[in-house]
Amino acid sequence: MAGRRRIRLLVCAWAILMAGCGSSEDTREETFPETPEAPEAPPPEDNVEDPLPDGGLEVAPIGDDPESQPRPMAPLFQPGFHQALRWSYSTGSVTFRLRVPVGRAGQRVRLAFLAGDGNLVLNKATVARAGTEGSLASAPVTVTFSGAPGFSVGASTRVVSDPVSFPVGFRDELAVSFEVQGELAVSAIEALPGSYVRSGAYASVTDPIGGTPWARAVGLATVDVEGPPARAFVALGDSITEGYITDHDDTRLAWPSVAEKQLGVPIVNAGVSGEGFYEELMNLDQEVLSLEGITDCIVLLGTNDLAGLDLAGLESRMNTLVSRLKPFCRTWVGTLLPKEKSNHGDYEVVKRDRLAFNAWVRATFPDLIDFEAVTRQPNNVHLFIDGLEVDGIHPSAEGHRVMAAEVVRVLREAGVQAEEGVQLPAAPQP
Repeated sequence: MAGRRRIRLLVCAWAILMAGCGSSEDTREETFPETPEAPEAPPPEDNVEDPLPDGGLEVAPIGDDPESQPRPMAPLFQPGFHQALRWSYSTGSVTFRLRVPVGRAGQRVRLAFLAGDGNLVLNKATVARAGTEGSLASAPVTVTFSGAPGFSVGASTRVVSDPVSFPVGFRDELAVSFEVQGELAVSAIEALPGSYVRSGAYASVTDPIGGTPWARAVGLATVDVEGPPARAFVALGDSITEGYITDHDDTRLAWPSVAEKQLGVPIVNAGVSGEGFYEELMNLDQEVLSLEGITDCIVLLGTNDLAGLDLAGLESRMNTLVSRLKPFCRTWVGTLLPKEKSNHGDYEVVKRDRLAFNAWVRATFPDLIDFEAVTRQPNNVHLFIDGLEVDGIHPSAEGHRVMAAEVVRVLREAGVQAEEGVQLPAAPQP
């Protein structure tokens, strides 16, 4: 009957849209209440079903269901700048204006400040694009803390600001200005040239604030940037990672920053001058595990322990560190650089244990970055290639570039690239 055939055609078309029609033993024909039997109408003259609408039925192709397509990931705050601040600095009412390079692009930023060994009062903070000689290249944007313009906290307290709308690009340099007094956490070495400090309140001043050049990271621990989720690294280590070259340094010359620029993904710096495994493990929660959105960690640690720990102690503490990092990030472990002298302990013991420790690292960790292999002389494993060191222990700016190139090579071979919009989970550890 033509009417019943029309109904079955519509039901079948609907079924194709939902799950296909008539191909499964579970498919059942739609049933309707019984109606009085009517005389059967004569079939159409051409004995065909009622014609479909012009152009036929439009049925979405299988697999084009929007629910089956990847959805854009929600924006995520991940670090664009970080500095482990291990020491304390006491000050009266001053304004710091720090020039900070940021290795992540996004539309909003969030600042984290850290108090030193006593109380800290922050009255006002702003963020802008960095100009020359301490000036601002854009209007300063006020940063708030739980809606307030500032905060007062006790010793060693980390305070994270409210998000603020402030678009930034990869490797932009920001001027973070803040009016403070009290105890601030501070780094050991100068690494932020172009920064200043001046007595008084100048956070909203666009012109150069004058005062005194100040290059140590102080108060400001982290700049998070909200953008598409992507790989984000943190480097753990000692003065070699922090970027000590001379007494007046630049974090942009340290191997994490150089590798970040080449790779196109953030590699923030948690290196601390003089650090060994014990200090790292004691401060890991605040200086590393407090960071949000980190996917990978790079560890270059052990040089300062060579004179104080035997090989078993070195291996045990590295295993402990990697175990603590395992739930947090994919961990890449580096071999120790050549050491042409020892400022502490028997140099012959230091040489022996460094080689044995590096051999153990190579045999133990599949995610390996072999810094020694690219910095040692071909004929003497204890010496740097000429031009790659400044004092027999610390790499030169050229040494940092060589180290960064090896980091980039290894990570690119592992598939790491500047890819946004897809959350890349850390690979399982062995």
